[in-house]
Amino acid sequence: MTCLQAGGAAGATAGTKDIHRALIVDDEERIRSVVIRALRIEGLEADGARDASTALAMLAERHYDLVILDLLMPGRDGFATLDEIMRLNPDQAVLVLSCLSDVPAKIRVLNLGAEDYLAKPFHIEELVARVRARLRSMNRHHQATIRHGHLVLDLISHRVSTGSRPVQLAEREFQLLCELVHHAGEVVTKRHLLRQIWGYGPEELSNVVDVYVRRLRSRLGDDVIETVRGEGYRVA
Repeated sequence: MTCLQAGGAAGATAGTKDIHRALIVDDEERIRSVVIRALRIEGLEADGARDASTALAMLAERHYDLVILDLLMPGRDGFATLDEIMRLNPDQAVLVLSCLSDVPAKIRVLNLGAEDYLAKPFHIEELVARVRARLRSMNRHHQATIRHGHLVLDLISHRVSTGSRPVQLAEREFQLLCELVHHAGEVVTKRHLLRQIWGYGPEELSNVVDVYVRRLRSRLGDDVIETVRGEGYRVA
């Protein structure tokens, strides 16, 4: 969502803000160690778990701002683990890091609630950049509300009001609406939304944006989001 400052996670957490915490769930010790070390250099607290059972127990004991999750693990796989994480905490931010790079796998985890997807092998610099992007989104939640016309977006509860009763939105629905409101009056392309909200690459296509726009319209009214045919979507 575009609604860490330039210096990255360390800059964002210095002084007045709490240190962000990440949990890396991967059965490969080498990968866990490399990622933990890189995130700690960035100023994050980072812990590791080698399997789903350990990860779920750690999540039950402590709040983590971000979970970095492998899909292929012994015992319960990453798909089932992600589903359980989102069932227990629908607001949990999850970045999937997996050797499964096919589009169906990406679509499946994004539909399950993951916020981003990075295929192995990966560059640690790209992973850190994606983590920074997630943390930028979280830091912006320090602003309590966003107001645009008759829309009021509560960044704490993820409720949206259009002048009548507040409506609770799912995490991804809320991120999509925030992104459109952030660019109010502008046409936002589907490619931009796929990249910004779902972490798709520049050549990857999906109808997931259309699906989520329909969900938002059904909850908030047909006039909230305008379709600009052949270009994208716009909040007036």
